[in-house]
Amino acid sequence: MPSRTPVQDKERPTRSRLVEASAELLARQGYNATGVKQIVTAAQAPFGSLYHFFPGGKEQLGAEAVRVSGATYEQLIDAVFDPAPDPVTGVRIFFAGAAAHLEDTDYADACPIATVALEISSVSEQMRVACAEVFESWTSAGSERLVRHGIHPERARELMLAMLAALEGAFVLARAQRSTQPLLVAGEMVAAAVAAELGQSTG
Repeated sequence: MPSRTPVQDKERPTRSRLVEASAELLARQGYNATGVKQIVTAAQAPFGSLYHFFPGGKEQLGAEAVRVSGATYEQLIDAVFDPAPDPVTGVRIFFAGAAAHLEDTDYADACPIATVALEISSVSEQMRVACAEVFESWTSAGSERLVRHGIHPERARELMLAMLAALEGAFVLARAQRSTQPLLVAGEMVAAAVAAELGQSTG
């Protein structure tokens, strides 16, 4: 995302600043480590504004931040796959891009939805539902793209579930090992599965 000056930040609506600040903090440090005071400070917003816009407090704001982050990251599907010559190449580019981004951020920025889902799904139904909705939206968007390339809808959904599972698992390993290898290996495995379904060679 392009950087903004404090003045530009202040010009945006307070609600938007709160949601974006929450999304960035949740992605980097998780839900429990992110405090309300930290959110309003990062958003350059009055403390009371958080409860004005989100009467349910941090949990309601967190769920909104997850949904907004999910919608933003979903745009990457089109951004990567539209210019790719075929879905197999698109998969490779997608995983390679994820690896490059992780390395560029010193292994700090992985998937913000997975970071929250792992931490909070068993203790907050509101947050769990928000994460589940995002993952389902990503799965549907990717599945529809594969269907357009001639893959049966049920199989397309299975491939997308496998891709997301491989991506999120690879993020965990990559951050722990401080290596992009898990992402690159996972990308090749998913690309091979898509190629096999399309009757293509991965050679």
